[in-house]
Formats: sequence, structure tokens, C-alpha cells
Amino acid sequence: MSYEEKGTWVYLVVSALTYLGYVVVVLRSAGDGPVAEVPYLSPMLWAIGIAVGLAVVGRIALEIAKPSESHKADARDRDIDRFGEHVAVVVLGVGMVLPLVLALAEAPHFWIANAIYAVFTAWAVFGAAVKLVAYRRGF
Repeated sequence: MSYEEKGTWVYLVVSALTYLGYVVVVLRSAGDGPVAEVPYLSPMLWAIGIAVGLAVVGRIALEIAKPSESHKADARDRDIDRFGEHVAVVVLGVGMVLPLVLALAEAPHFWIANAIYAVFTAWAVFGAAVKLVAYRRGF
């Protein structure tokens, strides 16, 4: 497994798990009350910060456990990255219509911020999944 492929696995797992953790924290905080009234800013910022930290630590830990032969991306790695980003940007572009509509409808900031975070997570997970399929099956 190449250095870039390992990094993609870490990115996929960290992105999905930290978003899931954020959703659990927010829903638990809501209890029986309206979810839009939950203080979401701190948990969201913590989730994003934890995701960045875990991605760095995860990548380092994976390299210590299973070192790669090279840390340089080759032509195949660059092509797969470009392909994955080109496909995933469609998810980002289409997905960002939702926060835009929410903003135009003057929805509460809770819904707008969470829609943006959800779309960015979907983009990250989808992009990583496309890249991993390309690594395994070609493109």
C-alpha cells in the first residue's frame, strides 16, 4: 500500500468518525429539547480540531507500524488524487446548494452551519472512497 493510499484511509476514517462523534454529542445535548437550540459551536470546533489532530497522529502511527517504501507520490498517486477530487467536487458543489437555500430562507445558524459541516464531511468521505476504489480497481 502506497504512502498516499494509507493517508487516504486515515482521512476517510477520521473524517467519518469525528463527524459521527459530533452528531452524537449534539443529539445527546439536545435531550428532549429542540436540537436547533443546542450550543453547537464548541462541539463543532472541537470535532474539526480533533479531526486534524487525529489525521496527523493517525498518519504518523500508520507509518511507524507499516512504513512505506517511498513518501513521494508517483504519477499513479497524482492521477488517482486528481480523479478523486474531480469526482468528489460534484458532491461538494451540489451539496452546498442546501446551506445556500437555508441561508436564503433565513434559517437558524444551527441548521446552516450543520449543513455546511455535513456537506464537507460527505465530500471528504466520498472523495476518499472514490480514491480507494481507484487504488484497488484502477480507473
